[in-house]
Amino acid sequence: MPRSLWRDRDFGVFWGAQTLSVAGDSFALIAVPLLILNVTGSVAQMGLLTGVSGAASVVAGVFAGVLVDRFDRRTLLIVCDLVRLVLYALIPLAWMTGPHIWLLYVVLPLAEAVGMVFMVTYVTAVRNLVGEERVTDANGKLYATAAAAGILGPMLAGAVAGAFGLTAAIGINAVSFAVSAIGVYLIRIPRSTGGPAAPAVPERPWREILAGAVFLWRHPVLRVLTVLLSVFVFLTLGLTDLVIYRLKHDLGQSDSAVGVVLGIAAIGTVIGSLLVARLRRRVGFGPAWIGAQAVAGLAIVGAGFAGSVWGVAAIVALYLGCVSIAGICSMSLRQQVTPDHMLGRVTSAFWTIHFSMGPVGAAVLTWGAAHYGATPVFVLAGAGCLLIAVTALFTPVRGRYPENAAPDS
Repeated sequence: MPRSLWRDRDFGVFWGAQTLSVAGDSFALIAVPLLILNVTGSVAQMGLLTGVSGAASVVAGVFAGVLVDRFDRRTLLIVCDLVRLVLYALIPLAWMTGPHIWLLYVVLPLAEAVGMVFMVTYVTAVRNLVGEERVTDANGKLYATAAAAGILGPMLAGAVAGAFGLTAAIGINAVSFAVSAIGVYLIRIPRSTGGPAAPAVPERPWREILAGAVFLWRHPVLRVLTVLLSVFVFLTLGLTDLVIYRLKHDLGQSDSAVGVVLGIAAIGTVIGSLLVARLRRRVGFGPAWIGAQAVAGLAIVGAGFAGSVWGVAAIVALYLGCVSIAGICSMSLRQQVTPDHMLGRVTSAFWTIHFSMGPVGAAVLTWGAAHYGATPVFVLAGAGCLLIAVTALFTPVRGRYPENAAPDS
Protein backbone atom coordinates (compact mmCIF):
# COMPACT_ATOMS: atom_id res chain seq x y z
CA MET A 1 0.00 0.00 0.00
CA PRO A 2 1.43 3.43 -0.94
CA ARG A 3 1.84 5.89 1.92
CA SER A 4 -1.11 8.25 2.52
CA LEU A 5 -0.67 11.70 1.02
CA TRP A 6 -1.84 13.17 4.32
CA ARG A 7 1.42 11.94 5.89
CA ASP A 8 3.71 13.13 3.09
CA ARG A 9 5.44 16.29 4.36
CA ASP A 10 6.82 17.46 1.00
CA PHE A 11 3.50 17.01 -0.75
CA GLY A 12 1.73 18.81 2.11
CA VAL A 13 3.97 21.89 1.84
CA PHE A 14 3.69 21.90 -1.96
CA TRP A 15 -0.07 21.48 -1.71
CA GLY A 16 -0.49 24.39 0.70
CA ALA A 17 1.76 26.79 -1.22
CA GLN A 18 0.07 26.08 -4.56
CA THR A 19 -3.38 26.50 -3.02
CA LEU A 20 -2.48 29.98 -1.77
CA SER A 21 -0.92 30.81 -5.13
CA VAL A 22 -4.10 29.81 -6.96
CA ALA A 23 -6.10 32.04 -4.63
CA GLY A 24 -3.88 34.89 -5.79
CA ASP A 25 -4.28 33.88 -9.45
CA SER A 26 -8.05 34.30 -9.14
CA PHE A 27 -7.50 38.00 -8.42
CA ALA A 28 -5.90 38.48 -11.84
CA LEU A 29 -8.51 36.21 -13.48
CA ILE A 30 -11.17 38.74 -12.44
CA ALA A 31 -9.18 41.96 -12.50
CA VAL A 32 -7.47 41.83 -15.89
CA PRO A 33 -10.61 41.30 -18.05
CA LEU A 34 -12.48 43.93 -16.00
CA LEU A 35 -9.57 46.35 -16.38
CA ILE A 36 -9.77 46.00 -20.16
CA LEU A 37 -13.58 46.23 -20.21
CA ASN A 38 -13.73 49.27 -17.91
CA VAL A 39 -11.10 51.23 -19.84
CA THR A 40 -12.08 50.29 -23.41
CA GLY A 41 -15.69 49.09 -23.06
CA SER A 42 -14.88 46.40 -25.63
CA VAL A 43 -15.43 42.65 -25.22
CA ALA A 44 -13.42 42.21 -28.43
CA GLN A 45 -10.39 43.76 -26.67
CA MET A 46 -10.85 41.24 -23.86
CA GLY A 47 -10.81 38.42 -26.39
CA LEU A 48 -7.82 39.86 -28.23
CA LEU A 49 -5.72 40.04 -25.06
CA THR A 50 -6.75 36.48 -24.16
CA GLY A 51 -5.81 35.38 -27.67
CA VAL A 52 -2.42 37.12 -27.69
CA SER A 53 -1.58 35.73 -24.25
CA GLY A 54 -2.65 32.26 -25.34
CA ALA A 55 -0.46 32.49 -28.44
CA ALA A 56 2.56 33.35 -26.26
CA SER A 57 1.79 30.33 -24.12
CA VAL A 58 1.69 28.09 -27.20
CA VAL A 59 5.07 29.38 -28.44
CA ALA A 60 6.63 28.83 -25.02
CA GLY A 61 5.21 25.32 -24.95
CA VAL A 62 7.38 24.34 -27.91
CA PHE A 63 10.53 24.72 -25.80
CA ALA A 64 9.22 24.24 -22.25
CA GLY A 65 9.48 20.45 -22.28
CA VAL A 66 13.16 20.47 -23.28
CA LEU A 67 13.93 22.84 -20.38
CA VAL A 68 12.01 20.70 -17.91
CA ASP A 69 13.69 17.46 -18.97
CA ARG A 70 17.17 19.03 -18.94
CA PHE A 71 17.21 21.18 -15.79
CA ASP A 72 16.35 20.76 -12.13
CA ARG A 73 12.56 20.93 -11.83
CA ARG A 74 12.51 22.51 -8.37
CA THR A 75 14.76 25.36 -9.54
CA LEU A 76 12.61 25.96 -12.61
CA LEU A 77 9.46 26.25 -10.49
CA ILE A 78 11.09 28.87 -8.25
CA VAL A 79 12.48 30.92 -11.16
CA CYS A 80 9.11 30.94 -12.94
CA ASP A 81 7.37 32.18 -9.79
CA LEU A 82 9.87 34.99 -9.25
CA VAL A 83 9.66 36.16 -12.87
CA ARG A 84 5.85 36.30 -12.71
CA LEU A 85 6.07 38.17 -9.41
CA VAL A 86 8.02 40.94 -11.15
CA LEU A 87 5.80 41.00 -14.25
CA TYR A 88 2.49 41.31 -12.40
CA ALA A 89 3.94 43.89 -9.98
CA LEU A 90 4.65 46.16 -12.97
CA ILE A 91 0.94 46.65 -13.68
CA PRO A 92 -0.14 48.40 -10.44
CA LEU A 93 3.12 50.37 -10.38
CA ALA A 94 2.62 51.66 -13.93
CA TRP A 95 -1.09 52.35 -13.38
CA MET A 96 -0.22 54.92 -10.70
CA THR A 97 0.35 57.39 -13.56
CA GLY A 98 -2.82 56.43 -15.42
CA PRO A 99 -4.16 53.58 -17.61
CA HIS A 100 -1.58 51.86 -19.84
CA ILE A 101 -3.45 49.27 -21.89
CA TRP A 102 -0.36 48.64 -24.00
CA LEU A 103 1.45 47.36 -20.91
CA LEU A 104 -1.10 44.56 -20.52
CA TYR A 105 -0.26 43.40 -24.05
CA VAL A 106 3.40 43.15 -23.01
CA VAL A 107 3.14 41.79 -19.48
CA LEU A 108 0.31 39.27 -19.91
CA PRO A 109 1.83 37.37 -22.89
CA LEU A 110 5.20 37.19 -21.12
CA ALA A 111 3.53 36.00 -17.93
CA GLU A 112 1.58 33.36 -19.85
CA ALA A 113 4.76 32.13 -21.54
CA VAL A 114 6.52 31.75 -18.19
CA GLY A 115 3.34 30.21 -16.80
CA MET A 116 3.47 27.53 -19.48
CA VAL A 117 7.00 26.56 -18.40
CA PHE A 118 5.79 26.50 -14.78
CA MET A 119 2.79 24.28 -15.57
CA VAL A 120 4.85 21.77 -17.56
CA THR A 121 7.31 21.62 -14.66
CA TYR A 122 4.44 21.37 -12.18
CA VAL A 123 3.00 18.26 -13.87
CA THR A 124 6.35 16.48 -13.80
CA ALA A 125 6.99 17.58 -10.20
CA VAL A 126 3.69 16.12 -8.95
CA ARG A 127 4.49 12.72 -10.47
CA ASN A 128 7.97 12.85 -8.94
CA LEU A 129 6.58 13.85 -5.53
CA VAL A 130 3.95 11.13 -5.18
CA GLY A 131 4.68 8.38 -7.72
CA GLU A 132 2.42 6.82 -10.36
CA GLU A 133 0.07 4.99 -7.97
CA ARG A 134 -0.92 8.14 -6.08
CA VAL A 135 -0.90 10.64 -8.94
CA THR A 136 -4.65 10.73 -9.66
CA ASP A 137 -5.39 11.17 -5.96
CA ALA A 138 -2.73 13.90 -5.71
CA ASN A 139 -4.07 15.73 -8.75
CA GLY A 140 -7.58 15.55 -7.33
CA LYS A 141 -6.49 17.01 -3.98
CA LEU A 142 -4.49 19.78 -5.63
CA TYR A 143 -7.36 20.73 -7.92
CA ALA A 144 -9.94 20.54 -5.13
CA THR A 145 -8.17 22.85 -2.71
CA ALA A 146 -7.09 25.14 -5.55
CA ALA A 147 -10.73 25.43 -6.52
CA ALA A 148 -11.73 25.98 -2.90
CA ALA A 149 -9.24 28.86 -2.80
CA GLY A 150 -10.76 29.97 -6.09
CA ILE A 151 -14.17 30.26 -4.40
CA LEU A 152 -12.94 32.82 -1.89
CA GLY A 153 -10.43 34.42 -4.27
CA PRO A 154 -12.89 35.90 -6.82
CA MET A 155 -15.14 37.16 -4.02
CA LEU A 156 -12.19 38.87 -2.35
CA ALA A 157 -10.98 40.11 -5.73
CA GLY A 158 -14.34 41.73 -6.38
CA ALA A 159 -14.33 43.31 -2.91
CA VAL A 160 -10.72 44.54 -3.26
CA ALA A 161 -11.43 45.86 -6.76
CA GLY A 162 -14.50 47.71 -5.51
CA ALA A 163 -12.69 49.21 -2.51
CA PHE A 164 -9.14 49.81 -3.77
CA GLY A 165 -9.27 49.38 -7.55
CA LEU A 166 -8.55 46.62 -10.01
CA THR A 167 -4.79 47.17 -10.00
CA ALA A 168 -4.66 46.46 -6.25
CA ALA A 169 -6.18 43.03 -6.97
CA ILE A 170 -3.47 42.39 -9.56
CA GLY A 171 -0.83 43.38 -6.99
CA ILE A 172 -2.14 40.68 -4.64
CA ASN A 173 -1.67 38.15 -7.45
CA ALA A 174 1.98 39.23 -7.71
CA VAL A 175 2.48 38.53 -3.99
CA SER A 176 0.98 35.04 -4.39
CA PHE A 177 3.88 34.04 -6.65
CA ALA A 178 6.30 34.82 -3.81
CA VAL A 179 4.30 32.46 -1.57
CA SER A 180 4.54 29.72 -4.19
CA ALA A 181 8.31 30.20 -4.60
CA ILE A 182 8.88 29.92 -0.84
CA GLY A 183 6.81 26.74 -0.65
CA VAL A 184 8.76 25.07 -3.45
CA TYR A 185 12.06 26.14 -1.86
CA LEU A 186 11.12 24.27 1.33
CA ILE A 187 10.60 20.86 -0.30
CA ARG A 188 12.61 18.18 -2.10
CA ILE A 189 11.50 16.96 -5.54
CA PRO A 190 13.26 13.68 -6.44
CA ARG A 191 13.65 12.37 -9.94
CA SER A 192 11.79 9.16 -10.72
CA THR A 193 13.95 6.04 -10.76
CA GLY A 194 11.40 3.81 -12.52
CA GLY A 195 10.70 3.32 -16.21
CA PRO A 196 13.07 3.41 -19.18
CA ALA A 197 16.30 5.32 -18.72
CA ALA A 198 17.15 8.46 -20.65
CA PRO A 199 19.45 7.96 -23.66
CA ALA A 200 23.14 8.24 -22.79
CA VAL A 201 23.85 10.48 -25.82
CA PRO A 202 21.74 13.68 -25.96
CA GLU A 203 19.46 13.93 -28.97
CA ARG A 204 19.72 16.70 -31.53
CA PRO A 205 17.71 19.80 -30.52
CA TRP A 206 15.02 19.36 -33.16
CA ARG A 207 14.59 15.69 -32.22
CA GLU A 208 14.29 16.66 -28.55
CA ILE A 209 11.55 19.16 -29.37
CA LEU A 210 9.63 16.66 -31.50
CA ALA A 211 10.09 13.68 -29.15
CA GLY A 212 7.05 14.55 -27.06
CA ALA A 213 4.79 14.89 -30.09
CA VAL A 214 6.07 11.59 -31.47
CA PHE A 215 5.24 9.85 -28.18
CA LEU A 216 1.72 11.31 -28.19
CA TRP A 217 1.18 10.16 -31.77
CA ARG A 218 2.36 6.62 -31.07
CA HIS A 219 0.08 6.13 -28.07
CA PRO A 220 -3.39 5.21 -29.40
CA VAL A 221 -5.34 6.93 -26.60
CA LEU A 222 -3.17 10.02 -26.15
CA ARG A 223 -3.25 10.59 -29.91
CA VAL A 224 -7.04 10.86 -29.97
CA LEU A 225 -7.22 12.81 -26.71
CA THR A 226 -4.79 15.40 -28.02
CA VAL A 227 -6.92 16.05 -31.11
CA LEU A 228 -10.25 16.12 -29.26
CA LEU A 229 -9.00 18.35 -26.46
CA SER A 230 -7.47 20.79 -28.96
CA VAL A 231 -10.93 21.29 -30.43
CA PHE A 232 -12.35 21.59 -26.89
CA VAL A 233 -9.94 24.42 -26.05
CA PHE A 234 -10.88 26.22 -29.28
CA LEU A 235 -14.49 26.14 -28.13
CA THR A 236 -13.95 27.04 -24.47
CA LEU A 237 -10.81 29.16 -23.90
CA GLY A 238 -12.87 32.35 -24.19
CA LEU A 239 -15.75 31.18 -21.96
CA THR A 240 -14.64 33.15 -18.88
CA ASP A 241 -14.65 36.34 -20.95
CA LEU A 242 -18.03 35.35 -22.35
CA VAL A 243 -19.50 34.71 -18.89
CA ILE A 244 -18.18 38.06 -17.62
CA TYR A 245 -19.61 39.81 -20.69
CA ARG A 246 -23.02 38.19 -20.17
CA LEU A 247 -23.09 39.19 -16.51
CA LYS A 248 -21.98 42.77 -17.18
CA HIS A 249 -23.67 43.49 -20.53
CA ASP A 250 -26.75 41.27 -20.65
CA LEU A 251 -27.63 41.12 -16.94
CA GLY A 252 -26.24 44.50 -15.86
CA GLN A 253 -24.24 43.21 -12.88
CA SER A 254 -21.45 44.93 -10.95
CA ASP A 255 -17.77 43.97 -10.73
CA SER A 256 -18.38 42.55 -7.25
CA ALA A 257 -21.23 40.38 -8.56
CA VAL A 258 -18.93 38.96 -11.24
CA GLY A 259 -16.46 37.93 -8.53
CA VAL A 260 -19.21 36.33 -6.45
CA VAL A 261 -20.59 34.35 -9.41
CA LEU A 262 -17.20 32.98 -10.46
CA GLY A 263 -16.35 32.23 -6.85
CA ILE A 264 -19.56 30.25 -6.32
CA ALA A 265 -19.07 28.50 -9.65
CA ALA A 266 -15.68 27.24 -8.46
CA ILE A 267 -17.54 24.94 -6.05
CA GLY A 268 -18.07 22.74 -9.09
CA THR A 269 -14.32 22.31 -9.52
CA VAL A 270 -13.98 21.34 -5.85
CA ILE A 271 -16.68 18.68 -6.13
CA GLY A 272 -15.38 17.31 -9.43
CA SER A 273 -11.81 17.15 -8.13
CA LEU A 274 -12.82 15.29 -4.99
CA LEU A 275 -14.87 12.78 -6.99
CA VAL A 276 -12.48 12.09 -9.87
CA ALA A 277 -10.21 9.46 -8.27
CA ARG A 278 -13.17 7.44 -6.97
CA LEU A 279 -15.11 7.86 -10.21
CA ARG A 280 -12.21 6.68 -12.34
CA ARG A 281 -11.64 3.64 -10.14
CA ARG A 282 -15.32 2.72 -10.31
CA VAL A 283 -16.26 3.28 -13.97
CA GLY A 284 -12.88 3.55 -15.67
CA PHE A 285 -11.21 6.28 -17.71
CA GLY A 286 -13.38 6.26 -20.84
CA PRO A 287 -16.83 6.48 -19.23
CA ALA A 288 -15.64 9.14 -16.78
CA TRP A 289 -13.98 11.30 -19.46
CA ILE A 290 -16.73 11.01 -22.09
CA GLY A 291 -19.54 11.51 -19.58
CA ALA A 292 -17.89 14.63 -18.19
CA GLN A 293 -17.41 16.08 -21.68
CA ALA A 294 -21.05 15.48 -22.58
CA VAL A 295 -22.44 17.13 -19.45
CA ALA A 296 -20.01 20.05 -19.88
CA GLY A 297 -21.42 20.64 -23.37
CA LEU A 298 -24.97 20.69 -22.03
CA ALA A 299 -23.95 23.13 -19.31
CA ILE A 300 -22.44 25.54 -21.84
CA VAL A 301 -25.70 25.56 -23.80
CA GLY A 302 -27.60 26.21 -20.58
CA ALA A 303 -25.39 29.18 -19.70
CA GLY A 304 -26.65 30.95 -22.80
CA PHE A 305 -30.25 30.84 -21.53
CA ALA A 306 -29.78 31.40 -17.78
CA GLY A 307 -31.64 34.59 -16.95
CA SER A 308 -30.42 35.18 -13.41
CA VAL A 309 -27.10 35.59 -11.64
CA TRP A 310 -27.70 32.46 -9.55
CA GLY A 311 -28.65 30.48 -12.64
CA VAL A 312 -25.40 31.45 -14.36
CA ALA A 313 -23.43 30.55 -11.21
CA ALA A 314 -25.05 27.10 -10.90
CA ILE A 315 -24.56 26.23 -14.57
CA VAL A 316 -20.95 27.39 -14.66
CA ALA A 317 -20.35 25.34 -11.48
CA LEU A 318 -21.66 22.23 -13.27
CA TYR A 319 -19.45 23.00 -16.27
CA LEU A 320 -16.32 23.49 -14.13
CA GLY A 321 -16.99 20.28 -12.21
CA CYS A 322 -17.11 18.28 -15.43
CA VAL A 323 -14.04 20.01 -16.84
CA SER A 324 -12.08 19.16 -13.69
CA ILE A 325 -13.05 15.48 -13.92
CA ALA A 326 -12.08 15.23 -17.60
CA GLY A 327 -8.92 17.30 -17.15
CA ILE A 328 -7.59 15.39 -14.15
CA CYS A 329 -8.28 12.05 -15.88
CA SER A 330 -6.41 13.20 -18.98
CA MET A 331 -3.42 14.64 -17.10
CA SER A 332 -3.11 11.64 -14.80
CA LEU A 333 -3.12 9.27 -17.76
CA ARG A 334 -0.23 11.15 -19.40
CA GLN A 335 1.70 11.10 -16.12
CA GLN A 336 1.13 7.35 -15.75
CA VAL A 337 2.16 6.21 -19.22
CA THR A 338 5.08 8.56 -19.96
CA PRO A 339 8.70 7.71 -18.96
CA ASP A 340 10.08 10.28 -16.49
CA HIS A 341 12.89 11.47 -18.74
CA MET A 342 10.30 12.39 -21.41
CA LEU A 343 7.48 13.67 -19.21
CA GLY A 344 8.40 17.33 -19.66
CA ARG A 345 8.50 17.08 -23.46
CA VAL A 346 5.32 15.02 -23.67
CA THR A 347 3.47 17.47 -21.41
CA SER A 348 4.88 20.41 -23.36
CA ALA A 349 3.96 18.89 -26.72
CA PHE A 350 0.45 18.12 -25.51
CA TRP A 351 -0.20 21.62 -24.22
CA THR A 352 1.39 23.27 -27.26
CA ILE A 353 -0.91 21.32 -29.57
CA HIS A 354 -3.78 21.50 -27.08
CA PHE A 355 -3.74 25.31 -26.83
CA SER A 356 -2.69 26.05 -30.41
CA MET A 357 -6.24 26.78 -31.55
CA GLY A 358 -7.33 28.33 -28.26
CA PRO A 359 -6.27 31.94 -28.95
CA VAL A 360 -8.17 31.92 -32.25
CA GLY A 361 -11.18 30.38 -30.52
CA ALA A 362 -11.15 33.04 -27.77
CA ALA A 363 -11.08 35.82 -30.35
CA VAL A 364 -13.84 34.16 -32.40
CA LEU A 365 -16.11 33.60 -29.38
CA THR A 366 -15.83 37.16 -28.10
CA TRP A 367 -16.18 38.62 -31.62
CA GLY A 368 -19.31 36.53 -32.10
CA ALA A 369 -20.73 37.72 -28.76
CA ALA A 370 -20.09 41.34 -29.69
CA HIS A 371 -21.85 41.00 -33.07
CA TYR A 372 -24.57 38.40 -32.48
CA GLY A 373 -25.03 38.25 -28.70
CA ALA A 374 -23.73 35.83 -26.10
CA THR A 375 -26.54 33.23 -26.30
CA PRO A 376 -25.90 31.95 -29.87
CA VAL A 377 -22.19 31.65 -29.09
CA PHE A 378 -22.89 29.62 -25.93
CA VAL A 379 -25.17 27.30 -27.92
CA LEU A 380 -22.63 26.70 -30.71
CA ALA A 381 -19.77 26.09 -28.25
CA GLY A 382 -21.88 23.66 -26.20
CA ALA A 383 -22.99 21.75 -29.28
CA GLY A 384 -19.35 21.41 -30.31
CA CYS A 385 -18.44 19.92 -26.91
CA LEU A 386 -21.28 17.40 -27.21
CA LEU A 387 -19.94 16.39 -30.62
CA ILE A 388 -16.51 15.78 -29.03
CA ALA A 389 -18.08 13.36 -26.53
CA VAL A 390 -19.96 11.51 -29.27
CA THR A 391 -16.81 11.24 -31.40
CA ALA A 392 -14.85 9.78 -28.46
CA LEU A 393 -17.32 6.88 -28.25
CA PHE A 394 -15.90 5.57 -31.55
CA THR A 395 -12.24 5.79 -30.52
CA PRO A 396 -9.87 4.00 -28.07
CA VAL A 397 -10.65 6.74 -25.54
CA ARG A 398 -13.80 4.82 -24.58
CA GLY A 399 -11.70 2.06 -22.94
CA ARG A 400 -11.84 1.73 -19.17
CA TYR A 401 -8.11 1.12 -18.64
CA PRO A 402 -6.14 2.94 -21.37
CA GLU A 403 -3.12 3.15 -19.03
CA ASN A 404 -2.50 -0.47 -20.05
CA ALA A 405 -2.40 0.36 -23.78
CA ALA A 406 1.10 0.21 -25.27
CA PRO A 407 2.40 2.84 -27.73
CA ASP A 408 2.46 1.79 -31.40
CA SER A 409 5.78 0.67 -32.77
